Amino acid sequence: MAVVPPVTSFLLWPVEAACQPDAGSRFPEGPLIVASSTRASFSASPPAPRAVPVRRLAAPAGREDGERMDEVTDEPLYRDRVCGIDIGKAGMAVTIRVPSDKNPSRRMAETREFGTTKREVLALADWLRCWQVPAVVMEATGDYWKPVFYRLEAEGFECVLADAKQVKNLPGRPKRDPSDSRWLAVCFERGAVTSCFVATPEFRLIREYTRYRRDLTGERTREKQRAEKLLESAAVKISSVITDLHGVTGRDIMDHLIAGERDPKALAQLARGKARPKIARLAEALEGAEFFTPEHAGLLKVMLARVDAVDAEIARLTAVIERLLAPYEEQLQQAESMPGWGRRAAQDVIAETGVDMSRFRTPGHLSSWCGRTPLERQSGKRAGQARHKKGNRYVAAVVGETSVAAGKTDTREGARHRRLSRRRGKNKAVVATGNTQLRVLHVLLSHPGMRYEDLGADYYERQREVARQVSHHVGKLGALGYQVTLCRLPNTAEEGAQTA
Repeated sequence: MAVVPPVTSFLLWPVEAACQPDAGSRFPEGPLIVASSTRASFSASPPAPRAVPVRRLAAPAGREDGERMDEVTDEPLYRDRVCGIDIGKAGMAVTIRVPSDKNPSRRMAETREFGTTKREVLALADWLRCWQVPAVVMEATGDYWKPVFYRLEAEGFECVLADAKQVKNLPGRPKRDPSDSRWLAVCFERGAVTSCFVATPEFRLIREYTRYRRDLTGERTREKQRAEKLLESAAVKISSVITDLHGVTGRDIMDHLIAGERDPKALAQLARGKARPKIARLAEALEGAEFFTPEHAGLLKVMLARVDAVDAEIARLTAVIERLLAPYEEQLQQAESMPGWGRRAAQDVIAETGVDMSRFRTPGHLSSWCGRTPLERQSGKRAGQARHKKGNRYVAAVVGETSVAAGKTDTREGARHRRLSRRRGKNKAVVATGNTQLRVLHVLLSHPGMRYEDLGADYYERQREVARQVSHHVGKLGALGYQVTLCRLPNTAEEGAQTA
């Protein structure tokens, strides 16, 4: 170690700024002990400190010269009495924050733990009433929040569901249930929590039926795919000839295969409707039926029985959904008026969003909630391919189907979808068309009695033709020495909108 004597003419450069009189510290007296391997720079005559001129701000008009500072108060709380709940499967940590009895500028907080059963939730409600807490915030944790949310809502409390991305754990803060509940309460009282969409009580049951029906539809599709793979493994190639393997023709052929028929010509004669011209191709595709063993037939029979059972369950669910949505027939008709939308698509979407569009401030909010808007994670120029948001997966699945269906129609939406598919790709076209459809749905449901009116498949061609004519005439007048200023007449615009 090296000892540096306290010579005032030698100063270490790194501590020079800290030794200035206005820096808040002085050079320590006595010897400085530093490591011999430490690199240090010395100066025989340190530069004199610069004199910083004192700048005085001019007093505003109407204020005396001695009054330099404004007295401000802290930002008022968004809510005075709040409760934050961190929910688990069997228990929850609850924190309330209320004004202090001794000092109104301070806050009192208490954390307790409750169960998630009915008795425990009612005990929590009584505790909140004792402290006059009217609002409760909880994080959307799986499905565990639903029984607590619904029970407290029925007890008359204002319940707010917080998105996990808004109140996520910060680095350095302990990740435990009590601390999470305190963090939720603090964010809630400061107005830093935006409520997530929660369906109204009547639509909570309807969406259970529509979601289960969609899940069963997916299960039925998987069973059909398994049956097709089984036929391919047995050298039965009928799926390469007929479009729908589980249509009338395909199902009849599979039933005869299960019954023991192996003659390709006899099986091909079972073709019906549009499959009749394909009899020769069907006979050729069925020539490998000798590999279809009785074991294959037994397994195929089980798969087809499963498909029939799921079909029956879907039919029963559809009947219940029709009865539950009977009071909202007008809204269903509005949704069905859009290109590519059918009865089932309208039922699935309205069951998820409800019919009260005032809960979504703008059409863009509805589209964003459904995940049909671009995902922005950084400012400035985007690197790589843009992605869309993750929204309600049930609505996203329906809108994906309706977008593709609308692209096959002879409408303005179909023309736009095909234009985007050629220029930007099919995936982007599906997202863009779904965004437009959800915006249109918001406008339709916001105006009772309104129906979708198509602008025509030649909408873009007519727009280009009008622009071409305007440009042509303006150019001709400009060549004659005239300066042209265009202004559309209001009545002409209204007539054009009615005609379109």
